[in-house]
Amino acid sequence: MGLGLLGTAVITFLPAAQPYLLTDALGLSGDDLGRTTGYLQVAAEAALILSLAWYGALADRIGRRPVAVAGLLLCALGAALYPFAGNVAVLVALRVVFALGIAALNVTMSAITADYVRDRARGKAYGWLGLFSGIGAVIAVLVLVRLPNMLEDGGMAPATAARVGFLVVAGLVLLGALALRGTLAPGLATSVEPPAGHSAGQQAGERAGLGRLVVEGVRLARDPGVALSYAASFVARADLALVASFLSLWIVDHAKAVRGMSATEALAKSGAIVGIAYMVIVVGAPLFGWLGDRMRRQDVVILAQALAGAAYLSTLLVSDPLGPGMMLVAAAVGLGEIGVITTAGPLLAQQVPARYRGSSFGVQTLCGAIGIFVISGVGGWLYDLWRPAAPFALAGACGLLVALFGLAVRRRVTPVPEAEPSRTA
Repeated sequence: MGLGLLGTAVITFLPAAQPYLLTDALGLSGDDLGRTTGYLQVAAEAALILSLAWYGALADRIGRRPVAVAGLLLCALGAALYPFAGNVAVLVALRVVFALGIAALNVTMSAITADYVRDRARGKAYGWLGLFSGIGAVIAVLVLVRLPNMLEDGGMAPATAARVGFLVVAGLVLLGALALRGTLAPGLATSVEPPAGHSAGQQAGERAGLGRLVVEGVRLARDPGVALSYAASFVARADLALVASFLSLWIVDHAKAVRGMSATEALAKSGAIVGIAYMVIVVGAPLFGWLGDRMRRQDVVILAQALAGAAYLSTLLVSDPLGPGMMLVAAAVGLGEIGVITTAGPLLAQQVPARYRGSSFGVQTLCGAIGIFVISGVGGWLYDLWRPAAPFALAGACGLLVALFGLAVRRRVTPVPEAEPSRTA
């Protein structure tokens, strides 16, 4: 749970603080903001797409702990250097470094949770993971994102305040990596059995085959439950990215252009509104975890997707992102977001053999990266060409499509027999 708190805090911090860097450090404004945000998100997702499945296979091969620690170290490096970028090209390169760390964290957080808990309690376990992740996100938007503003109020220049604030966050992540290295159990969570007809002497070679693990993670999508979980992740990860990036951008852009606020004042307003979404996440995570152990997993996924779709489409009704209506929409978005994030994991965990769990979660997260790639890339252009709510409307429509797919396959979802949970990672 500590990994969920720290990992989500740093994952949320960088995109939420990104508008401050784009406007104050790089001097971007107007139409360039939406496109640049889209470029950064697309570059990050390209890195995720190329690495996620391999991270999942690696987690099955060498264990969860080294992959998780490496993820924190990459995030710390990216955060430390991000405010020192002199142009968009360097910023994109550092965003890729940060994304590689995010990939490792996303895979291992889900896999570790599934490893340590039996199926009958996995809904609650993922609910607790969502709770601590929500707390991490709240800390990010209400405390960490405000560090540059607080430092600037203390007399620092904006550029210096940004650099010091990001370095402080990077230092906290490094401390977290050291703590994780000393507390998470070492070793392999699962073992990979050789295919029928292979001798025992061939088992080690099969176990070391990352390519085979990746392929198996993809092949598992032939199972209707796995396919639904993968499809749900396509929307769920995009929802998380939109709240962290485009919601902040929408509020900051409006606050500066219409209300005449400074960049730091606008960022503080953004943090307060986005914080509402993440506070609802904290409350909603245990609720969906509880539902996940009392309803069929596919049914709770369908429910969550429908709620999220409606919440994201409601952003089309917002005319003033600083008005009271945005508060209600942010709360609905937060509830929908935690629903889709919390429910896809337990469904996948009940549908796959333990020996392929890391690989399957790698592919699931890969589907999420593709979702972010598509929805953020298209949404970034629609943000500039149509309206700021466009990325959210696109995500809402995708969520409703996944809910319809779930309704079509729900009766064909059959869980696999469960083995004893692992205590090593």
